[in-house]
Amino acid sequence: MSSTPLLPDRHPTPDFFLCDIFDAAPKADMASMEHPLFSLSTKPDTVIREYSHRGLSIKVTPSVEGLATVHDRDILIYCISQIIRGMNDGRPISRTVRFQASELLKATNRMTTGRGYELLKASMRRLQGTQIETNIVTGGQEVFEVFGLIEKAKVVRETRDGRMQEIEIVLSEWVFNAIEAKEVLTLSRDYFRLRKPLERRLYELGRKHCGTQTRWTIGFDLLQKKCGSSSSPKKFRELLNNIIEEDEEHSHMPDYSIRWGPDRRTVVFYSRGSVPSDLSEVIEIPKLDPDVYEMARQAAPGWDVRMIEQEWRAWAKETPKNPEMAFLGFCRKWSETRGRP
Repeated sequence: MSSTPLLPDRHPTPDFFLCDIFDAAPKADMASMEHPLFSLSTKPDTVIREYSHRGLSIKVTPSVEGLATVHDRDILIYCISQIIRGMNDGRPISRTVRFQASELLKATNRMTTGRGYELLKASMRRLQGTQIETNIVTGGQEVFEVFGLIEKAKVVRETRDGRMQEIEIVLSEWVFNAIEAKEVLTLSRDYFRLRKPLERRLYELGRKHCGTQTRWTIGFDLLQKKCGSSSSPKKFRELLNNIIEEDEEHSHMPDYSIRWGPDRRTVVFYSRGSVPSDLSEVIEIPKLDPDVYEMARQAAPGWDVRMIEQEWRAWAKETPKNPEMAFLGFCRKWSETRGRP
Protein backbone atom coordinates (compact mmCIF):
# COMPACT_ATOMS: atom_id res chain seq x y z
CA MET A 1 0.00 0.00 0.00
CA SER A 2 1.34 3.47 -0.87
CA SER A 3 1.70 6.26 1.66
CA THR A 4 -1.28 8.31 2.81
CA PRO A 5 -2.52 11.08 0.50
CA LEU A 6 -2.53 13.45 3.49
CA LEU A 7 0.14 16.08 3.92
CA PRO A 8 2.64 15.28 6.68
CA ASP A 9 2.00 16.69 10.12
CA ARG A 10 4.60 19.45 9.92
CA HIS A 11 4.55 20.36 13.61
CA PRO A 12 4.28 17.12 15.60
CA THR A 13 5.80 18.46 18.85
CA PRO A 14 4.61 16.09 21.65
CA ASP A 15 3.01 18.86 23.73
CA PHE A 16 1.84 20.89 20.77
CA PHE A 17 -1.83 20.12 21.15
CA LEU A 18 -1.75 21.51 24.68
CA CYS A 19 -0.58 24.92 23.51
CA ASP A 20 -2.90 27.92 23.44
CA ILE A 21 -2.93 28.02 19.66
CA PHE A 22 -4.55 24.60 19.54
CA ASP A 23 -6.90 25.11 22.46
CA ALA A 24 -9.04 27.00 19.93
CA ALA A 25 -10.61 24.23 17.85
CA PRO A 26 -10.71 24.99 14.10
CA LYS A 27 -14.05 26.52 13.19
CA ALA A 28 -15.56 27.82 9.95
CA ASP A 29 -18.68 29.85 9.22
CA MET A 30 -21.55 27.79 7.87
CA ALA A 31 -22.49 30.15 5.03
CA SER A 32 -19.19 29.77 3.18
CA MET A 33 -19.11 26.05 3.98
CA GLU A 34 -22.39 25.62 2.12
CA HIS A 35 -21.82 28.01 -0.78
CA PRO A 36 -18.81 28.30 -3.12
CA LEU A 37 -17.08 31.56 -2.19
CA PHE A 38 -13.52 30.29 -2.70
CA SER A 39 -11.65 29.23 -5.81
CA LEU A 40 -10.46 25.63 -6.21
CA SER A 41 -7.69 26.71 -8.57
CA THR A 42 -4.02 26.68 -7.57
CA LYS A 43 -3.31 29.32 -10.24
CA PRO A 44 -4.53 32.94 -10.23
CA ASP A 45 -8.28 32.80 -10.93
CA THR A 46 -9.55 36.09 -12.36
CA VAL A 47 -12.98 34.95 -13.55
CA ILE A 48 -16.07 36.59 -12.02
CA ARG A 49 -18.27 33.92 -10.42
CA GLU A 50 -22.06 34.02 -10.12
CA TYR A 51 -23.96 31.39 -8.18
CA SER A 52 -27.61 31.03 -7.23
CA HIS A 53 -29.46 28.31 -5.36
CA ARG A 54 -32.95 28.29 -3.83
CA GLY A 55 -33.31 32.04 -3.80
CA LEU A 56 -29.78 32.75 -2.63
CA SER A 57 -27.38 34.52 -4.94
CA ILE A 58 -23.66 35.23 -4.83
CA LYS A 59 -21.41 37.24 -7.10
CA VAL A 60 -17.69 36.90 -6.42
CA THR A 61 -15.35 39.35 -8.15
CA PRO A 62 -11.57 38.83 -8.04
CA SER A 63 -8.85 41.46 -7.76
CA VAL A 64 -5.82 41.46 -10.05
CA GLU A 65 -4.31 38.97 -7.57
CA GLY A 66 -7.13 36.51 -8.30
CA LEU A 67 -9.97 35.07 -6.25
CA ALA A 68 -9.37 33.98 -2.66
CA THR A 69 -8.71 30.24 -2.67
CA VAL A 70 -9.76 27.35 -0.47
CA HIS A 71 -6.27 27.41 1.06
CA ASP A 72 -6.52 31.18 1.73
CA ARG A 73 -9.56 30.28 3.82
CA ASP A 74 -7.14 28.94 6.48
CA ILE A 75 -6.64 32.51 7.69
CA LEU A 76 -10.37 33.02 8.18
CA ILE A 77 -10.69 29.68 9.98
CA TYR A 78 -7.89 30.66 12.33
CA CYS A 79 -9.42 34.08 13.06
CA ILE A 80 -12.90 32.63 13.61
CA SER A 81 -11.47 29.99 15.96
CA GLN A 82 -9.65 32.59 18.05
CA ILE A 83 -12.75 34.79 18.35
CA ILE A 84 -14.97 31.86 19.35
CA ARG A 85 -12.37 30.89 21.95
CA GLY A 86 -12.53 34.43 23.33
CA MET A 87 -16.34 34.31 23.43
CA ASN A 88 -16.26 31.01 25.31
CA ASP A 89 -13.79 32.46 27.81
CA GLY A 90 -16.01 35.48 28.38
CA ARG A 91 -13.56 37.97 26.87
CA PRO A 92 -14.74 40.99 24.81
CA ILE A 93 -14.46 40.38 21.08
CA SER A 94 -14.22 42.58 17.99
CA ARG A 95 -13.69 42.31 14.26
CA THR A 96 -9.97 42.97 14.79
CA VAL A 97 -7.81 39.93 15.47
CA ARG A 98 -4.09 40.17 16.28
CA PHE A 99 -1.87 37.10 16.39
CA GLN A 100 1.62 35.77 15.81
CA ALA A 101 2.19 34.75 12.19
CA SER A 102 4.11 31.66 13.29
CA GLU A 103 1.16 30.49 15.38
CA LEU A 104 -1.19 30.64 12.42
CA LEU A 105 1.30 28.77 10.22
CA LYS A 106 1.70 26.02 12.80
CA ALA A 107 -2.00 25.74 13.62
CA THR A 108 -2.88 25.36 9.92
CA ASN A 109 -0.04 22.90 9.20
CA ARG A 110 1.84 25.32 6.94
CA MET A 111 5.56 25.71 6.39
CA THR A 112 7.30 28.20 8.70
CA THR A 113 10.02 28.91 6.16
CA GLY A 114 10.40 32.21 4.31
CA ARG A 115 8.27 30.72 1.55
CA GLY A 116 5.50 30.04 4.07
CA TYR A 117 5.44 33.69 5.14
CA GLU A 118 5.36 34.92 1.54
CA LEU A 119 2.41 32.63 0.76
CA LEU A 120 0.66 34.00 3.84
CA LYS A 121 1.04 37.56 2.56
CA ALA A 122 -0.37 36.54 -0.82
CA SER A 123 -3.35 34.91 0.90
CA MET A 124 -4.13 38.10 2.82
CA ARG A 125 -4.01 40.13 -0.40
CA ARG A 126 -6.48 37.81 -2.14
CA LEU A 127 -8.83 37.73 0.86
CA GLN A 128 -8.90 41.52 1.02
CA GLY A 129 -9.20 41.96 -2.74
CA THR A 130 -11.97 39.43 -3.41
CA GLN A 131 -15.31 41.24 -3.42
CA ILE A 132 -18.61 39.52 -2.67
CA GLU A 133 -22.20 40.58 -3.23
CA THR A 134 -24.81 38.27 -1.75
CA ASN A 135 -28.17 38.05 -0.04
CA ILE A 136 -27.07 35.22 2.27
CA VAL A 137 -28.16 35.94 5.82
CA THR A 138 -25.58 35.80 8.61
CA GLY A 139 -26.52 36.58 12.19
CA GLY A 140 -30.04 37.51 11.19
CA GLN A 141 -28.85 40.23 8.80
CA GLU A 142 -29.29 40.15 5.02
CA VAL A 143 -26.40 41.87 3.25
CA PHE A 144 -26.69 43.30 -0.27
CA GLU A 145 -23.60 45.51 -0.27
CA VAL A 146 -20.30 44.56 -1.86
CA PHE A 147 -17.64 43.63 0.69
CA GLY A 148 -14.35 41.78 1.06
CA LEU A 149 -13.91 38.70 3.21
CA ILE A 150 -11.50 40.72 5.31
CA GLU A 151 -11.61 44.50 5.55
CA LYS A 152 -7.87 44.90 5.92
CA ALA A 153 -4.71 43.18 7.06
CA LYS A 154 -1.41 44.56 8.20
CA VAL A 155 1.89 43.35 9.58
CA VAL A 156 2.34 44.96 12.98
CA ARG A 157 5.94 43.84 13.43
CA GLU A 158 8.41 42.28 11.03
CA THR A 159 11.82 40.75 11.68
CA ARG A 160 15.03 42.03 10.12
CA ASP A 161 15.04 39.18 7.63
CA GLY A 162 11.55 40.16 6.42
CA ARG A 163 9.50 37.52 8.24
CA MET A 164 6.21 38.61 9.78
CA GLN A 165 5.86 38.43 13.55
CA GLU A 166 2.53 40.00 14.45
CA ILE A 167 -0.42 40.30 12.09
CA GLU A 168 -3.60 42.30 12.57
CA ILE A 169 -6.68 41.41 10.52
CA VAL A 170 -10.04 43.19 10.47
CA LEU A 171 -12.82 40.82 9.42
CA SER A 172 -15.78 41.91 7.33
CA GLU A 173 -19.03 42.63 9.15
CA TRP A 174 -20.62 39.77 7.21
CA VAL A 175 -18.17 37.21 8.63
CA PHE A 176 -18.31 38.75 12.10
CA ASN A 177 -22.13 38.60 12.13
CA ALA A 178 -21.89 34.84 11.60
CA ILE A 179 -19.38 34.51 14.43
CA GLU A 180 -21.47 36.52 16.90
CA ALA A 181 -24.48 34.35 16.07
CA LYS A 182 -22.26 31.25 16.46
CA GLU A 183 -23.20 30.12 12.96
CA VAL A 184 -20.01 28.07 12.87
CA LEU A 185 -19.00 24.41 12.88
CA THR A 186 -15.92 22.69 14.27
CA LEU A 187 -13.57 21.15 11.70
CA SER A 188 -11.22 18.21 11.99
CA ARG A 189 -7.58 19.24 12.46
CA ASP A 190 -6.77 16.89 9.57
CA TYR A 191 -8.61 19.35 7.33
CA PHE A 192 -5.29 21.22 7.12
CA ARG A 193 -3.54 18.06 5.94
CA LEU A 194 -5.75 17.63 2.87
CA ARG A 195 -3.62 18.36 -0.21
CA LYS A 196 -6.20 19.05 -2.89
CA PRO A 197 -8.53 22.07 -2.82
CA LEU A 198 -11.40 19.83 -3.98
CA GLU A 199 -10.80 17.48 -1.03
CA ARG A 200 -11.15 20.41 1.35
CA ARG A 201 -14.30 21.62 -0.37
CA LEU A 202 -15.85 18.15 -0.23
CA TYR A 203 -15.05 17.90 3.47
CA GLU A 204 -16.69 21.28 4.11
CA LEU A 205 -19.86 20.17 2.35
CA GLY A 206 -19.89 16.87 4.22
CA ARG A 207 -19.39 18.61 7.55
CA LYS A 208 -22.17 21.12 6.80
CA HIS A 209 -24.78 18.79 5.32
CA CYS A 210 -24.02 15.34 6.75
CA GLY A 211 -22.99 16.53 10.20
CA THR A 212 -23.63 13.69 12.66
CA GLN A 213 -26.15 11.91 10.41
CA THR A 214 -25.27 8.42 9.21
CA ARG A 215 -25.13 9.52 5.58
CA TRP A 216 -25.90 12.32 3.14
CA THR A 217 -26.60 11.87 -0.57
CA ILE A 218 -26.27 14.58 -3.22
CA GLY A 219 -26.67 14.54 -6.99
CA PHE A 220 -23.51 14.80 -9.08
CA ASP A 221 -24.57 18.00 -10.87
CA LEU A 222 -25.54 19.77 -7.67
CA LEU A 223 -22.30 18.67 -6.00
CA GLN A 224 -20.25 20.23 -8.79
CA LYS A 225 -22.28 23.43 -8.47
CA LYS A 226 -21.80 23.59 -4.69
CA CYS A 227 -18.08 22.89 -5.04
CA GLY A 228 -17.77 25.89 -7.36
CA SER A 229 -15.81 23.85 -9.89
CA SER A 230 -15.31 25.46 -13.30
CA SER A 231 -14.18 22.14 -14.84
CA SER A 232 -16.28 20.35 -17.42
CA PRO A 233 -18.58 17.68 -15.96
CA LYS A 234 -16.32 15.01 -17.46
CA LYS A 235 -13.20 16.47 -15.86
CA PHE A 236 -14.95 17.05 -12.53
CA ARG A 237 -16.12 13.42 -12.52
CA GLU A 238 -12.53 12.32 -13.10
CA LEU A 239 -11.19 14.51 -10.28
CA LEU A 240 -13.92 13.33 -7.93
CA ASN A 241 -13.38 9.69 -8.85
CA ASN A 242 -9.67 9.97 -8.03
CA ILE A 243 -10.49 11.25 -4.56
CA ILE A 244 -13.10 8.52 -4.01
CA GLU A 245 -10.62 5.82 -5.08
CA GLU A 246 -7.94 7.21 -2.78
CA ASP A 247 -10.39 7.33 0.09
CA GLU A 248 -11.44 3.74 -0.57
CA GLU A 249 -7.78 2.70 -0.29
CA HIS A 250 -6.54 4.97 2.49
CA SER A 251 -9.65 6.23 4.36
CA HIS A 252 -7.84 9.57 4.46
CA MET A 253 -10.83 11.93 4.30
CA PRO A 254 -11.55 13.25 7.82
CA ASP A 255 -14.84 12.36 9.53
CA TYR A 256 -16.57 11.13 6.33
CA SER A 257 -15.98 8.51 3.68
CA ILE A 258 -17.07 9.47 0.16
CA ARG A 259 -18.47 6.94 -2.31
CA TRP A 260 -20.43 6.86 -5.55
CA GLY A 261 -24.12 6.09 -5.36
CA PRO A 262 -25.41 2.93 -7.09
CA ASP A 263 -25.93 4.64 -10.45
CA ARG A 264 -22.90 6.96 -10.17
CA ARG A 265 -25.26 9.89 -10.62
CA THR A 266 -25.15 10.59 -6.91
CA VAL A 267 -22.40 10.84 -4.32
CA VAL A 268 -22.82 9.56 -0.77
CA PHE A 269 -21.03 10.89 2.32
CA TYR A 270 -20.90 8.35 5.16
CA SER A 271 -20.13 9.50 8.69
CA ARG A 272 -17.16 7.79 10.32
CA GLY A 273 -18.71 8.56 13.72
CA SER A 274 -15.86 10.90 14.67
CA VAL A 275 -17.77 14.20 14.66
CA PRO A 276 -18.86 15.34 18.13
CA SER A 277 -22.46 16.51 18.27
CA ASP A 278 -22.88 20.27 18.17
CA LEU A 279 -25.00 21.84 20.90
CA SER A 280 -27.85 22.37 18.45
CA GLU A 281 -27.87 18.67 17.55
CA VAL A 282 -28.09 17.16 21.02
CA ILE A 283 -30.74 16.97 23.73
CA GLU A 284 -31.95 20.26 25.13
CA ILE A 285 -30.09 21.29 28.29
CA PRO A 286 -30.83 24.79 29.58
CA LYS A 287 -28.13 27.43 29.92
CA LEU A 288 -26.10 27.04 33.10
CA ASP A 289 -25.99 29.54 35.94
CA PRO A 290 -22.99 31.82 35.21
CA ASP A 291 -21.65 31.25 38.75
CA VAL A 292 -21.08 27.56 38.02
CA TYR A 293 -18.13 28.24 35.68
CA GLU A 294 -15.85 29.45 38.48
CA MET A 295 -16.66 26.29 40.44
CA ALA A 296 -15.99 24.27 37.29
CA ARG A 297 -12.53 25.86 36.95
CA GLN A 298 -11.76 24.72 40.49
CA ALA A 299 -13.05 21.22 39.71
CA ALA A 300 -10.92 20.99 36.52
CA PRO A 301 -7.87 23.25 37.11
CA GLY A 302 -6.22 24.56 33.95
CA TRP A 303 -8.89 23.28 31.56
CA ASP A 304 -11.12 25.33 29.25
CA VAL A 305 -14.42 24.72 31.03
CA ARG A 306 -16.45 25.92 28.03
CA MET A 307 -14.83 23.18 25.98
CA ILE A 308 -15.63 20.65 28.73
CA GLU A 309 -19.22 21.91 28.69
CA GLN A 310 -19.49 21.13 24.98
CA GLU A 311 -18.13 17.62 25.61
CA TRP A 312 -20.59 17.17 28.48
CA ARG A 313 -23.57 18.29 26.41
CA ALA A 314 -22.55 15.93 23.60
CA TRP A 315 -22.11 13.07 26.07
CA ALA A 316 -25.36 13.57 28.01
CA LYS A 317 -28.10 11.10 27.13
CA GLU A 318 -30.93 12.90 28.93
CA THR A 319 -31.63 16.27 30.52
CA PRO A 320 -30.30 16.16 34.11
CA LYS A 321 -32.55 17.21 36.98
CA ASN A 322 -29.80 19.52 38.28
CA PRO A 323 -27.70 20.58 35.27
CA GLU A 324 -25.17 22.59 37.34
CA MET A 325 -24.37 19.71 39.69
CA ALA A 326 -24.22 17.26 36.78
CA PHE A 327 -21.81 19.54 34.92
CA LEU A 328 -19.56 19.95 37.98
CA GLY A 329 -19.48 16.18 38.43
CA PHE A 330 -18.45 15.78 34.79
CA CYS A 331 -15.68 18.37 35.28
CA ARG A 332 -14.29 16.51 38.31
CA LYS A 333 -14.31 13.21 36.42
CA TRP A 334 -12.67 14.89 33.42
CA SER A 335 -9.86 16.25 35.60
CA GLU A 336 -9.41 12.96 37.45
CA THR A 337 -9.01 10.92 34.27
CA ARG A 338 -6.89 13.43 32.32
CA GLY A 339 -4.95 15.33 34.98
CA ARG A 340 -3.88 18.92 34.35
CA PRO A 341 -3.51 20.14 30.75
